[in-house]
Amino acid sequence: MENLVLILKIVYGAFFCFAGIMHLIKPDFFKHFIPNIFPKLLVNYFIGFIEFFLGLGLFFDKYIEISAVSIIILLILLLPIHIWDVTKERPAIGSKKIAVVRIPFQFLLIYGMYIIYINS
Repeated sequence: MENLVLILKIVYGAFFCFAGIMHLIKPDFFKHFIPNIFPKLLVNYFIGFIEFFLGLGLFFDKYIEISAVSIIILLILLLPIHIWDVTKERPAIGSKKIAVVRIPFQFLLIYGMYIIYINS
């Protein structure tokens, strides 16, 4: 189990750092995920910084627990955005099929982060 947790920390840490960086260098990709009632660029950069620093926290023992809980909360808070994306005629993530698959993937991400949290 210890090896699995280490692998999850590395994979999740890299994934969230990468996602955070992508928010900063490719904001146009993410703007369609953000509802029009929000300032798109500001929200995009804010989420990008959060994802990057929480992912980075998974690489440091002192911050793993708080990063894991925070990522779980973030994933839960972003879940309605992915559900909303499924309902759109042209989902921001691409095809309708990918948008549908994204929902259970979100729960898989939450579960993996929970495994990290309970073993931190």
